[in-house]
Amino acid sequence: MNRVLIIAEAGVNHNGSMETAKNLIDAAANAGVDYVKFQTFNADKLVSKNAQKAVYQQKNTADADDSQYAMLKKLELSPTQHIELIDYCSEKGVKFFSTAFDLDSVDFLSTLKLGLWKIPSGEITNYPYLKRIALKHDPIILSTGMCEMVDIENALSVLLKFSICKEQITLLHCNTEYPTPMEDVNLNAMKTIADKFGVKVGYSDHTQGIEVPIAAVALGACIIEKHFTLDRNMDGPDHKASLEPDELSAMVKAIRNIEKAIGSEEKKVSISEQKNRSVVRKSIVAATEINEGELLTENNLTVKRPGTGISPMLWESVVGNTAKKSYKPDDLIEL
Repeated sequence: MNRVLIIAEAGVNHNGSMETAKNLIDAAANAGVDYVKFQTFNADKLVSKNAQKAVYQQKNTADADDSQYAMLKKLELSPTQHIELIDYCSEKGVKFFSTAFDLDSVDFLSTLKLGLWKIPSGEITNYPYLKRIALKHDPIILSTGMCEMVDIENALSVLLKFSICKEQITLLHCNTEYPTPMEDVNLNAMKTIADKFGVKVGYSDHTQGIEVPIAAVALGACIIEKHFTLDRNMDGPDHKASLEPDELSAMVKAIRNIEKAIGSEEKKVSISEQKNRSVVRKSIVAATEINEGELLTENNLTVKRPGTGISPMLWESVVGNTAKKSYKPDDLIEL
């Protein structure tokens, strides 16, 4: 299995603070992720001023009555702040990444030459947006939250129409409830997506805890995306469905272990267990004293460890032979 790409989604959990954003980068770098991802948007281009918050946004923010616009306006990152965060990521040894939520933001991120695009679930039906990203001709990660299979098919057709090839696309199975109830995860859909569309698949997780993304890797996810925060009790729309730094580190460690454990599809004796085979397998031995020339029978033979003698799988070939020497109980039978 190839190395799983792990994206730590800082998103808007910086709460508009550059100090918090840098602390998030520190936590992501310490955890050993591949990318730390933010969100790039202009609230004026993203949402109308009278659009209401999602239910989870209302629950997780102190100013529950504010509009989406008011909430998002406070969470914008300026172009200068992007450059500052990119430099800080480079200093800390982790890659910077961001999701654009409007066309101007797509064009801005293009100037940063990140070489990779993330299309969020909410934009999967946004034709002009899909077209704009496809025309950049870079690899694309596409989240499929809130989607039926036809939605995914339609989005793929747009990307393919503008010269993106399937090898450049990874589809992320996703549920956009924050946090996602376990009964709504439906990890098996990830395999359905892979089989139906013939593309690489991954998983964008919004459950609480680390079990589900680890299971997704075992099921074939090549990318894991997971929200993280410095403190789940912070005010903001996404903190409650995010991992804290110690949990992020535990998830990364577990995923790297699962990568090793998956191995190949061939069933064979591993190097580490070869030394145990003769110790725990069994051989045909004498059950009683057996004299030379005596018939070997079901009654004077038995099977015991170690497995350094004749395999019990040859039992029928041994029974009925004549002893070529005398044996004491537990002696290995020789032919």
